[in-house]
Amino acid sequence: MAKAENAELVFVPLGGVGEIGMNFALYGFGPANKREWIIIDVGVTFPDATLPGVDLVLPDTRFIEEELQNLRGIIITHAHEDHYGALHDTWPKLKAPVWMTPFAAGLLEAKRQSEQGAPKIPVTVYRAGEKFTVGPFEIEAIAVSHSIPEPVSLAITSPAGTVIHTGDWKIDPAPEIGPMTDEARFRAYGDKGVLALVCDSTNALREGDSPSEQQVGQGLRKVIEEAKGRVAVTTFSSNVGRIRSIAEAARDAGRQVLVMGRSLKRVIDVSSELGYMDGLPEFVSEEDYGYIPRENLVVICTGSQGEPRAALAKLARDEMKSVALSPGDTVVFSSRTIPGNEKAILEIKNLLIDQGIKIIEDGDALVHVSGHPRRSELKRMYEWVRPRIGVPVHGEAAHLVGQGSLMSLSGIPEVAQIRDGDMLRLWPGAAEIIDQVPFGRVYKDGKLIGSDEAMGIRDRRKLSFAGHVAVNVVLDDKYELAGDPDLVAIGVAETDAGGEDLEELMLDAAIGAVDSIPRARRKDLDLVQEAVRRAVRGAANEAWGKKPLVTVFVTR
Repeated sequence: MAKAENAELVFVPLGGVGEIGMNFALYGFGPANKREWIIIDVGVTFPDATLPGVDLVLPDTRFIEEELQNLRGIIITHAHEDHYGALHDTWPKLKAPVWMTPFAAGLLEAKRQSEQGAPKIPVTVYRAGEKFTVGPFEIEAIAVSHSIPEPVSLAITSPAGTVIHTGDWKIDPAPEIGPMTDEARFRAYGDKGVLALVCDSTNALREGDSPSEQQVGQGLRKVIEEAKGRVAVTTFSSNVGRIRSIAEAARDAGRQVLVMGRSLKRVIDVSSELGYMDGLPEFVSEEDYGYIPRENLVVICTGSQGEPRAALAKLARDEMKSVALSPGDTVVFSSRTIPGNEKAILEIKNLLIDQGIKIIEDGDALVHVSGHPRRSELKRMYEWVRPRIGVPVHGEAAHLVGQGSLMSLSGIPEVAQIRDGDMLRLWPGAAEIIDQVPFGRVYKDGKLIGSDEAMGIRDRRKLSFAGHVAVNVVLDDKYELAGDPDLVAIGVAETDAGGEDLEELMLDAAIGAVDSIPRARRKDLDLVQEAVRRAVRGAANEAWGKKPLVTVFVTR
């Protein structure tokens, strides 16, 4: 690959750097006015209570949309939602070639078939160990361990040198599924010389090494063998190794397995097609549930994050048609709590405890381990790769700063602290932030995608806080009130502290506002509308202490 005159290599994250989730990274090579770009990962994050009604949170891709003529491809490192979940919604705007591993490609197709209107995305399948070229970049996929089949790191080579983009990884000496992290390939690149290591920071504040997935399998096996009644295990649906561990432990304990939850079933279907479920007995159906003795059943279900429509939440509320838990049964949370989900998970645990069901989580037994590297594993990666530049990514500020300090202490010559929207020049010269580009979030809301303003999310938040009042004012041909205005209040307190009807108080304020305007000026209907709106909000605030949204219609 020849070096272009005035060429630069830049790295631009549009998501996932300064936050957990929604990973979206750009690498650009070439002169500043004519760079060629690739995208690494197209992830989502999930809405919290501050985004009422929103289905998914997607990265704002305005910057690369303006560079579509120079966009050469999209490479997905693995099939976790925060790395590939925005592809169906984002690809129609980008329309670039996509590279994915077989498991990720299979999940993408399964999702397409279950989502009405999802586009058919042309995908080139690659596997760990393979090399392929995308624009000015030669890519090698390097096998790593993680909590999903077929994760890879990417060695991205251009005339500027090689960047190792780790994606999500850990060093697991005994993974349940798939190869171990390929130390030899990382060392080989380190021997040749690595320009930069762009590295996962999720567990950069945790000392030591992560336990292996097989150790977790042994912990789950012990729980299942010792349980007296049914055992329900909830875990991330994408963790195929964990699902297999649970199924093997159930089989060896003489128990059958029932799977509940659409996303789990979808993952298992794809995994079965690729051979990851070979050797396991068939799972039973919900119709068989009533015929299986309690001590002979394990349920694997969705809902580890407290999702209200997931299988575990429905079990906790006793809303399932054919399946129910009983006092003495055990529920295992084989998962970590994603920040923001604590309250929802606690509510489900309390519902289960009230039914006499035993709860086991990570603090009680080794039933979960993260798929991300702790500090000792990070230091080993640094020793293998020996980069000139370290770039912490995939984490909140504390994680990024924590890994940055570890990189410096480990002897990496340059450490670049960046956040979403920063354009980091990796070559030539020292690593330097040279620009900021547009970034942010857009929202999938039903069938539409747009900003919070375009989707009306800001007003939704106000509605959830203080309700809405609609007022209809009718003026006669002399610009006098043609009867009392109509007023409808939704989500507003009924009475004030003294027992006065709040709707009556707001109605009196609306009438007073019209009466206070000289009749000659009432011809300005906009003036009347704004006066009534202000008066109604003011009356509500005086009586209630809150200002609802107010919509006023004025007609003659």
